Amino acid sequence: MPKQKSFPNYKMKSGWNALLPARESSPALDRDISVDVLVIGAGWTGISAAKRWHSLSPEAGIALIDASEIGEGNPGRNSGFLLSIALAEDANPDQIEKMSLCNRLTASTMAEILAEIEDSGHAVDIAKAGTYRAAASEAGLKSLQNYRAFLEAAGLEYESLERSALRSRMGSDFYQEGLYSPDCYLAQPAAAIRALASLLPESVQLFENTPALKLKQQADGWQVQTPNGVINAHKLVLANNAFSKELGIARSRLVAMHTYAGLTPVLEQSVLDDLGSDENWGLLPTHRLGSTLRRTIDGRLMVRSMHSYEQEAPKGKIEGELQHRLEKRFPQLPNFDFEHCWGGAVGFTFNGGAVWGKFKPGLYVSAGCNGGGTVKGTLLGKLLAEAAHDLKVPDVPELFGRASWMPPEPIRRLGYNISAALESHKGRREL
Repeated sequence: MPKQKSFPNYKMKSGWNALLPARESSPALDRDISVDVLVIGAGWTGISAAKRWHSLSPEAGIALIDASEIGEGNPGRNSGFLLSIALAEDANPDQIEKMSLCNRLTASTMAEILAEIEDSGHAVDIAKAGTYRAAASEAGLKSLQNYRAFLEAAGLEYESLERSALRSRMGSDFYQEGLYSPDCYLAQPAAAIRALASLLPESVQLFENTPALKLKQQADGWQVQTPNGVINAHKLVLANNAFSKELGIARSRLVAMHTYAGLTPVLEQSVLDDLGSDENWGLLPTHRLGSTLRRTIDGRLMVRSMHSYEQEAPKGKIEGELQHRLEKRFPQLPNFDFEHCWGGAVGFTFNGGAVWGKFKPGLYVSAGCNGGGTVKGTLLGKLLAEAAHDLKVPDVPELFGRASWMPPEPIRRLGYNISAALESHKGRREL
């Protein structure tokens, strides 16, 4: 099997980005340069780290590189959920003091994101629409009960919903029970990351279509090889998530897990009338292999589901299965083909903990988002820049966990395949 590249090289275009007007990208690096700080990865985490570093050291020469283009990379490929409270995977009702601090940090970060989007002047579809979590099986109901316990312990607002209420709001009889939490924003993610990138300080050099190929530690910092130029930097920040392992960092802790999404065309009004009263909603699965759903404000349905290990699956293999999963939930849909179908890599760690902090002299890393790379990634990028300036910051490993060790290949792949098969069987009614 061919080796995964150190950067994403997706075969399918991001559907979210395709819906937006064309954007003129920043030029790719075509020469050798020297800077004080180099940030690799112009996503939620990298942009946040670059901005915060500039605010703390305005005189520093900062460069930000990305293997793709703003909106087309991973930050524009997710489902557009911006949670202002802890992720369900992080929620632990037995550690409510810690979780309350996490909630305060993420809520504050969400407010900063909203302010920046407004300041950008970009038209971004973003609204505090809340989110549903719903279960179709006993395994899902158990997970739902745990999340409800966390919300109650934290004193957070939520609403319990039976099957009939879910049907009335979303138009689906698939789920037995669910709950609605208002503490979530739904966004067009490609538009959101474009807006945030537009506010990069002018002194920050942005190079798109510039993948990092190789790192080399030097006496006075780091050297990064790109296809058409070398970057020498005194300080280096890796914010390229799972792909940092291919640059030699946290290889024993990270896996690139690819997930897939399909987006319908705008549906006829007669179809939308049978899809419940809510016109803009999102649903997160209670099982890790379940399906994420959205109904967009312009009248589309999106489904995000399926996983593949380290490499992107062929488009023909995933479209039919995504369509099947959407039709299971909405059998009233007429025959359709997805207008857009795409994949994206998630930085996965075995225990859900983060790869975060100073790893070597002058080298700072934030990776392993486990599907929470929007608000939490923005927070961790900001905190990483502050930690690099020796400021006092919250204990990130204590709050969000520290990524645990995983065995080397081929044992790791074998373990993933076995685990995925067992989880798929256990949660088969949630798929």
